[in-house]
Amino acid sequence: MSTRGINFLHQWIANNVPETAKPDAVSISEITHMLFSDAKTVGIKREEIDEEVESLYRTLFDWIVHYEPGLPE
Repeated sequence: MSTRGINFLHQWIANNVPETAKPDAVSISEITHMLFSDAKTVGIKREEIDEEVESLYRTLFDWIVHYEPGLPE
């Protein structure tokens, strides 16, 4: 279990997934690529993130679909 992996994921999504992101496979694939690139830069392995969520695709999809700026998390 990686607390830093899940913390990185949540913070990264909040800071990097624009509210205009589209919930389609291509957009989510591009976002995923950026996420893992940034994680690698700070020394976080993909496994540290993957082990914390059942489906990263679903996590990103849900964030994009349910994102409403100004609402508490």
